[in-house]
Amino acid sequence: MPKIVFLPHAEICPEGKVVEVENGVSICDAALAHGIDIEHACEKSCACTTCHVIVREGFDSLGEPDELEEDMLDKAWGLEPESRLSCQAIVDDEDLVVEIPRYTINQVSEKH
Repeated sequence: MPKIVFLPHAEICPEGKVVEVENGVSICDAALAHGIDIEHACEKSCACTTCHVIVREGFDSLGEPDELEEDMLDKAWGLEPESRLSCQAIVDDEDLVVEIPRYTINQVSEKH
């Protein structure tokens, strides 16, 4: 089974975390299933950018983003060439190293 290394994030995952996941699971679902409370304001429907991540290793193993995801990514804070919406990025056979950006463009956090 592939592994996802979540790099440390000051609020969401201060120590970082390594998780094993099944193929075919989204990065967002993998994070949530392992106690990493990544934002997903649109309930994983590719309608916002709150679950934006940067795939530092293993990016090429992910399927190509569709046009809707690319349009949404254009609105993400801290966009990089290896950026993906974690709700749309499906894990394949390769291990991944994922960074959760420090900020989102969400006006109001879902955690209140």
